Amino acid sequence: MKKAILLSLAALLLSAASAQKYVGGDISMLTKYEEAGVVYKDQNGKAVQPLTFFKEQGLNAMRVRLFVDPSQDDDKAVCQDLEYVKALGKRIKDAGMKLLLDFHYSDTWADPAKQWTPNAWKSLNDEQLCNKIYEYTKECLSQMKEAGATPDFIQTGNEISYGMLWGTEGSTANRCYTNSPAANWTRFINLLKKAGQACREECPEAKIIIHSERTPKPNVLTDFFDRMKNAALDYDIIGLSYYPAYHGNLATLETALTTLENNNYDKDIMVVETGYSYAWELGGTTFDYTATYPYTEEGQRKFTADLVTKLNSHSSVKGLFWWWPEDNGNKNVTANWWNAALYNHNTGKPYAAFYELKNFNDESAGINELTTIDKNDTNWYSLAGYKLEKKPSRKGIYVNSGQRLLVK
Repeated sequence: MKKAILLSLAALLLSAASAQKYVGGDISMLTKYEEAGVVYKDQNGKAVQPLTFFKEQGLNAMRVRLFVDPSQDDDKAVCQDLEYVKALGKRIKDAGMKLLLDFHYSDTWADPAKQWTPNAWKSLNDEQLCNKIYEYTKECLSQMKEAGATPDFIQTGNEISYGMLWGTEGSTANRCYTNSPAANWTRFINLLKKAGQACREECPEAKIIIHSERTPKPNVLTDFFDRMKNAALDYDIIGLSYYPAYHGNLATLETALTTLENNNYDKDIMVVETGYSYAWELGGTTFDYTATYPYTEEGQRKFTADLVTKLNSHSSVKGLFWWWPEDNGNKNVTANWWNAALYNHNTGKPYAAFYELKNFNDESAGINELTTIDKNDTNWYSLAGYKLEKKPSRKGIYVNSGQRLLVK
């Protein structure tokens, strides 16, 4: 009997760990908006403390970016130095939420089109650069801990599909494409290993995320993560960017998720950036889905609901973060509005899509799909009642054919 009880307890603990999911947003500009006098409100128009409100509405994790020396860029949205991030990070942790720290390893925006080395590091050779990324990462994390802002998730680079720390602006020599020289990839992976080493030493409980935005390119995704696997890179989570305007429809996302799951990387997946417009198309829009999701509050809400449903059908997906949800009222904080935010600039109240996010983490949200445990139903379900696309590959307890089954 004692053995049976212990086994049951172990199974429950495994299930709880497997089921833990995180939902929130990249709120890196929140402090700047508050300093400018922006007032955040609830659906009734009552002023609220945003972090407390986010937590009350079912959000449980927030993402914040970190630049090396943002004073090198005059973009008003590039302001997140270490002191800024420590203060905002502590507020997030004090509000009872998890913190995802996004190292850009640059003085400005890092993405697949630009991964410029910080000005202060430009004279370093590759060996010195490996030492610098280790020392910098370790020092930042040490200070974050001392400030009461210990990160729970750490991105060692932002949208690094084609490498990182390329050199001076315009440099092409160190980029990592599928057909790039092996030496480029070796350099890149060595940088990631040193960054990861610092994370393990300073924040051993934190999960390391490797972030790619090549969601519409399954062949590039698999080439990238195959290289990480073959190099025995130490990390925990695959992070993806997914914006329909740039990456394609939900079927495209489905293909990316299934591809990653089928390639035996044995990693959880998080969508660490997403967004959809509530009015007008986003700059640089490639795909138009306004027939299904018009650029309206309702169109944004419907996209968010469908995205949550899609992600909940994949047991490997553990995180969802909306990018820049806090953009609200502008007040000259930035040069332009971000029209995929989750706040109405005129009223200060959240759009309807905001309230859909919690359903990604709502243990009761999927129960209607599984009203009874039917032994003839061969579909797989999570314990929360979400119907899965296929037999899960991740460890945990699931429902199939009328039974609760442990997948090892």
